[in-house]
Amino acid sequence: MGRPTATGLVAILILTAVELEARALARALSLPPLLSLSFPAFGREAVRVAPVGLRAGLLGSRWAALVPSADHPLVVSAGVCGGLDPTLRAGDLVLPDAVTTGAGLRLPITASAAQRAAAAGGAPARAGVMATSSRIMATPEAKAALRAATGAVAVDMESAAILEAAAARGCSSLVVRAVSDDAHQTMPGELMRLMGADGRLRGGAVLALARPRVLARALGLGRSTRQALAAVAGSLARLAA
Repeated sequence: MGRPTATGLVAILILTAVELEARALARALSLPPLLSLSFPAFGREAVRVAPVGLRAGLLGSRWAALVPSADHPLVVSAGVCGGLDPTLRAGDLVLPDAVTTGAGLRLPITASAAQRAAAAGGAPARAGVMATSSRIMATPEAKAALRAATGAVAVDMESAAILEAAAARGCSSLVVRAVSDDAHQTMPGELMRLMGADGRLRGGAVLALARPRVLARALGLGRSTRQALAAVAGSLARLAA
């Protein structure tokens, strides 16, 4: 579905929130670093992967460097998400039909049926609505409230902005996410405060992680994040084949 074009155009642009996600997906897809760019990015032939920051705050400044103005790639919002549906578990793949914003705007997924089928590849994947939130859904209560308000099965912080940017540039879009924290799980505030807007650890993070309780939670989240990214990488590999 995502074979390189004869003219060498970028056919698939995979955008993550943080560098950790981009690097993990690039390794799984065997994509080397794009050393000509001033920020972390990876690619080969028609596929590129890059982080655009929490809440996609770096998307505007990085888009032009990633995509020549003549190209109209399939834009994929990829990475981890929080589960809102109580039946979802860590590592479950979510391929939503639409994304809803905090303002209630519903943004459709515009990838072709063939592209969506390739991303699913027969693997169990949850459809439905993905909510994009401007803040982290850190508690089961917050997740339940968002599900009640939106009907969404999962939540992230970037997909709405990525879909809006794709539509503005005449590109089709897809969301490929997997659950890192389920509806029953609390996201520890200590971990959230360690990360800056670009997704990098803040200064002093190593000292904070030395505290046993914080370290235990970080290790647990790390395991579920790796499980989620493996599911996303498998989906993207099918899409790019």
